[in-house]
Order: sequence, then structure tokens, then C-alpha cells
Amino acid sequence: MKSDHLKETSLRYFLEVARCGSINGASERLCVATSAISRQISGLENALDVQLFERRPRGMVLSAAGEMLATHARRAALEADRVVLDILALQGFHKGHVSLACTEGFAINFLPGLVIDFQEKYPGIHFTLQVSGPAHVSEMVRTGDADIGMTFNRLAQKDIKVEHRQPAPVMVIMRPDHALAKSKSIRLSQLAAHALALPTPESSLRQLFDVACSRSGLLIEPRVTSNCATALHRFVLSGGILSLAGEVSVRNYVAEGTMVAVPLQDKMLEGRNIELQTLVGRTLPGVVKTFLSYVKGRLGEAEI
Repeated sequence: MKSDHLKETSLRYFLEVARCGSINGASERLCVATSAISRQISGLENALDVQLFERRPRGMVLSAAGEMLATHARRAALEADRVVLDILALQGFHKGHVSLACTEGFAINFLPGLVIDFQEKYPGIHFTLQVSGPAHVSEMVRTGDADIGMTFNRLAQKDIKVEHRQPAPVMVIMRPDHALAKSKSIRLSQLAAHALALPTPESSLRQLFDVACSRSGLLIEPRVTSNCATALHRFVLSGGILSLAGEVSVRNYVAEGTMVAVPLQDKMLEGRNIELQTLVGRTLPGVVKTFLSYVKGRLGEAEI
């Protein structure tokens, strides 16, 4: 049984055009003739007596009325998906799908391990994991491209329900043989004397760090800068270099004894939280709710 059977054709085509930004793009994704999609869009516009898209030289953009309809259509599509998944769940979670979006740190070893453990109990459940920046993670939840978003966040997000939030203090990560490895905590000023590998300036963690340094009158230049958290971790593991991370992002390394994570003391670095996000007003399928509870429990194992 497919949830498409429970969705109106016109709304499916409308959503795909909104997603792709063009009728040609929607045609390719849906394997439907452009003329058929155009007729459905025109039918909706005639029925509502509004223009749903602004036709531009480089594509189609939703009008104000189109944005309203898209919000309704996405929720209707998600509800259809939920009904189908819950019907399948009557067979005991033998089949189902969970779509996840997260920032890179969670994708390195935390979420993959959870998914594997979950699938050992429910082998018929399939997962999609997309990795992106914090803002895009929330956007994927808003548009229904992800059932659950996992990200670091400091501000409230429109149409986002926070299912779980917990503090995510900034940790200094290093090899166990580093001079600072036995410290109970590390002051910001102590980092100036050591080689650092830091995220690039667009990272929220790097932005917090730079603001904290500026307000403390410190000028700390990293020896290495990268937009890849995995690469930063490898720099730490390969030599006597320090980096910054959240506890969850490096939990497995710490458990294995290959890395040490020490809290970084500075009030400017407080207020950073891990959030599990879903769409406001959406009724989650049973399998998604079950996995969400599982993630909450595993997050709670953090030693903060």
C-alpha cells in the first residue's frame, strides 16, 4: 500500500513544482508529462481563483497564497504517510521508514550506531539520514523532508516543535597523552598556548568561540581550519592538536579511550543546546515516535 493513493493528484503535483521550482523539474521527478502537471496547477488556481506561483524567467516561486496552500498540502501528505505507516505497524513494525536530518557531528558515530541498534530489534524499518547545517535541518523538518531533526540550537524556530532539549557544553577534545588531558576543566585563555584545529567561521560553534575570545580580549589563531568535523577529529587523533566539540559528537571516541573531552569554561559558551525537532501540529507515525523515544533515552546517557 502506498500513501500516494491517499493524496490528491493535484496537490502532489503542486507540491513537487513548489519543491523543484519548475514544472520541468517536477515532470522529471514524477515521470509525468509537463502538460498534465500544468493542467493540475491551472485547475487548482481556477478553483481557488488565485495565482499560486509567480512565473519567473528562472523558474516558479510560490505566491503568498501558494505558501498557504503548500503548508496545508505538506501536512496532508504527512498525515497520509502516517496513516499508511500506522497500518503497517499493526503487523508489528515489520515495515516502515524514518527520515532523519542532522548536523554533521551527530552523523559521525552517534546516530549511525542508534540506527543499527534499532534495526536489530526492528529489521524491517528503513532509514534515510541527511546531513546539513542547523538552519537547513530545521527547514527539512518544516517541509516534511525529515521526520526528525537533530541539531544544535540557541533560538526558537518557527513551526518547529522541540521534542527534547538538553545542554550541550563545549568540550576541548584531545588525545589522552596531551598535556591538558587530565584537567577537570580548561579556561579559554589556556588554549592560546596550544595548537588548535577549529571549524570554519560559518559554524555556530566557531562563532560562539570567536565572540567569547573577543569579549575576553584574546586573539587565538587556529593552526588548522576545516568545515568537516570528521577531519577535525582526525587531526586530534593524529597529533598533539586540540579541537572543540559537543560531548555527543565524540562520545564513542571517549568510550574507546582514544580521545579525552574536557569542559571549556566560559559563560559566553553556555546556552548551546541539543534539540530533537519535529513539525508543529504533526501527528507522528508510531514507528517515528518509537525511534524518537529511543534517541531521547540514548541522549540522556551523556555525562554532562
